[in-house]
Amino acid sequence: MNVVPEPLPGGSALASDYIHQYEAVGHLYGGDFRSRESRAERAEWLDRTGSLRADRAEVVAYLRSYNGKHNTHEAVLHSLELLEQPETLVVTGGQQSGLFTGPLFVVYKAITTIQAAREAAAQLGRPVVPLFWIAGEDHDWDEVNHTYVLNRTGEITRIKLDKGEGPRSSVSEIKVDAESWLQVVAQLDGLLQDSEFKPQLMELVTAASTGAGNMTEAFAKLMGSLFGKFGLILLDSADPALRRLEVPMFASMIERNDELEAAYLAAAERITDSGYELQADVTPGNANLFYIHEGARLLLHKVDGRFTDRKATVSFSRSELLELLESHPERFSNNVLTRPLMQDYVLPVLATVLGQGEMAYWAIPQQAFKIMDGQMPLIIPRMSFTVIEGTLRKHMDKYGLSFTDVQTGLDDKRKAWLSAQDELKLEDKFEEIKAAFSGMYEPLIEQLGSIQAGLLKLGSNNKDKIIDQISFLQGKALDAMEKQNEAALRQWERIELSLMPLGKLQERVYNMMYYLNRYGLEWLEELMAVSADYSGTHRIIYM
Repeated sequence: MNVVPEPLPGGSALASDYIHQYEAVGHLYGGDFRSRESRAERAEWLDRTGSLRADRAEVVAYLRSYNGKHNTHEAVLHSLELLEQPETLVVTGGQQSGLFTGPLFVVYKAITTIQAAREAAAQLGRPVVPLFWIAGEDHDWDEVNHTYVLNRTGEITRIKLDKGEGPRSSVSEIKVDAESWLQVVAQLDGLLQDSEFKPQLMELVTAASTGAGNMTEAFAKLMGSLFGKFGLILLDSADPALRRLEVPMFASMIERNDELEAAYLAAAERITDSGYELQADVTPGNANLFYIHEGARLLLHKVDGRFTDRKATVSFSRSELLELLESHPERFSNNVLTRPLMQDYVLPVLATVLGQGEMAYWAIPQQAFKIMDGQMPLIIPRMSFTVIEGTLRKHMDKYGLSFTDVQTGLDDKRKAWLSAQDELKLEDKFEEIKAAFSGMYEPLIEQLGSIQAGLLKLGSNNKDKIIDQISFLQGKALDAMEKQNEAALRQWERIELSLMPLGKLQERVYNMMYYLNRYGLEWLEELMAVSADYSGTHRIIYM
C-alpha cells in the first residue's frame, strides 16, 4: 500500500480557510485543532465544567448497555472503563447509519476518529477515547437505504433495502423485516466475486443483519465487528434510553429557544458578511427541534408564541412542551443545528471529526454554544482517500492518465486516444470528402436556382441527404474502430467507474465490501496504519 497526496480543487471555501487560514475564520470556531495550546485549553475547560454536562456515570452506564448489544469487543469495554474516569476525554465522529456501513467515507471518518483520539491522548498525557455518534434520529431514509458495489464484471451496481409501511420517522424507528435483510444480503453475496475472504465477510454481514429490526441496529453491529477491536464506542442518537439523559438539555433548548434562534441568525449573518455561503438553512421562527407525533418526525416552528409544525398537526405552548418532555422524552429530537449542542452536553468532547461540508455548517452554532453555557469543541477534518488497485494503475500508466484527468472527466482524452489509433485518419478523410463535395455541389445548386426557383430548395435538400449518408458511413467506420479497440475502451471505462463512479469521488459512492472481499479484513489494519493527516488533503492509496 502506497499513499500519495492528491489535492482536490473546489469544496467549501469556509472549510478550506478553516484548514489552511484559521486566523481568517477563527472568530467563527472554537479553536485551532492543530494547536497543542488549543487542545490543552479545551481539556482544561472540560475539567472545570463537568457539572454542566450529563452525569458521566449515567452516560457510561447507557453506553455499556448499548454497546453490550452491538459492540462487545474487549477494547470497547476498556474504552468505557476509561470513560468512567473524570479525566478521560472523547473524540467523536458520526454519520447516519447506512446499508453495509454506507459509503467509504464513513469508514474513513471512523478511522480518523480513532487515530485522532490516540494522538490527543499522547499529546495531553491523559485518556482520550474514540466514539462514533450514529445519527439514528435523522429521517432521510432514501439517502441511506441503498449502497453501491463493483460487481463481478467491474460494473457499478446498486443494492436497495426495502422498509415496511409507516410514517416519515427517524431511521432508527423505521422497521425492516427479516425477508428484506435476506434479500439484500443475498444480492451482495451474488455481486461479490468468490475470494478466500468472502466466507468470513459474508458471515459478518449476515450476523449483523440477522435479527436487526432497523437499519441502525445492523449498522452498529457491523461497525462494531469491524472497529470494536480499536476501542471505538458506538452511540445511537435516537435511543430512547439516551433521551432520558438528554432531558435537561432539551429543556434548556426549549426555555432559551428565542436566544438560540437569535444566535443562529446572527451567526448566519456573520458568515455571509464574511463572504461565505451558508451550508445549512437558518430561518426565522425555526425552533430547530423535532417532535415525534404518531411516528412522524415533525420540525417545530414558533408561531404566535406556540410551537407547531408547518401543517399545524401539533401545537404546544412552551410550558406544555416542557411537560411533554418530562413525561415523553423519546418524542423529542435534535436537528442539524442543535445536535452539536446535545453532543457536547452528553460527552466531554475534546474534538469532533467532520467532513468539509459539516465543518462549514458547524460555524452556525458557534454562538449558540455560549448561550447554553458551553464552548465549541475543536474540529478535526476527516481524512479522505481514493483507492487505486494495481491493475488500474497499470492501465492509467499505459494511457498516460493521472487521477486529476479522471476526476475532471475522460471524454476528451478518450476521444483523442481513439483518434490516435486511427492510422488511416478516417475522420479527417471523411471531413475532407464532405467539404470537397459541398464545394463542388453548392455552385451547381446555385446555377440550378437560376433555371427554376424550386430547384434551389430541392438541390439543397439533396445535398443535405448526401452529407447525411456520408456521415452515416463515417459513424459506422468509427463504430468499427471502437469495436476494434473494445478491450482497451473497457479499460478506460473501468478506470472511470472505479475512481469517479456516477461522476463523484469513489469514497462518496462505493461501499467498503468490495475491498474487504478483495483484500480481507486486514485491509482495515492497513488503513489504520496509514499516517494521520488532518490537512484536508485528499490522498491516493495505491494497492
